[in-house]
Amino acid sequence: MNTTTRLFALLSLLALSIGFLQSCKNKDPSIVKVYVRSESNALLSGVKVILIGDQSSDPATNAFVDTVITNESGFATFSLNEHFEEGEKDYEVAYFDIIAKTTEKIGTGYIRTRVNTTAVETVVIQ
Repeated sequence: MNTTTRLFALLSLLALSIGFLQSCKNKDPSIVKVYVRSESNALLSGVKVILIGDQSSDPATNAFVDTVITNESGFATFSLNEHFEEGEKDYEVAYFDIIAKTTEKIGTGYIRTRVNTTAVETVVIQ
């Protein structure tokens, strides 16, 4: 009887350990990367990029607005981890409008992204 109790306790502990390790599994980040190009197809640095959640999309995207300046490589990166965490449990897809602005010109785009993925879009400044 004592051996059976120990075996049951060991199996229970093993099952709980596996469940705990699965819940701590690292998830990929949720990122939107926006490249900005000129009409001549050159990557542009120092461009203001605004990402706006499309609340009229189907399914609706939660409210979101963020602004990032493109780096020397001509892209802006938006982390959406907190955005997806604030949503309901089944909130896994989001749609965003993109506005890229210089002092003289503007470009627009649209992107769909999923939780724990990296979505990439290119916007051309006209």
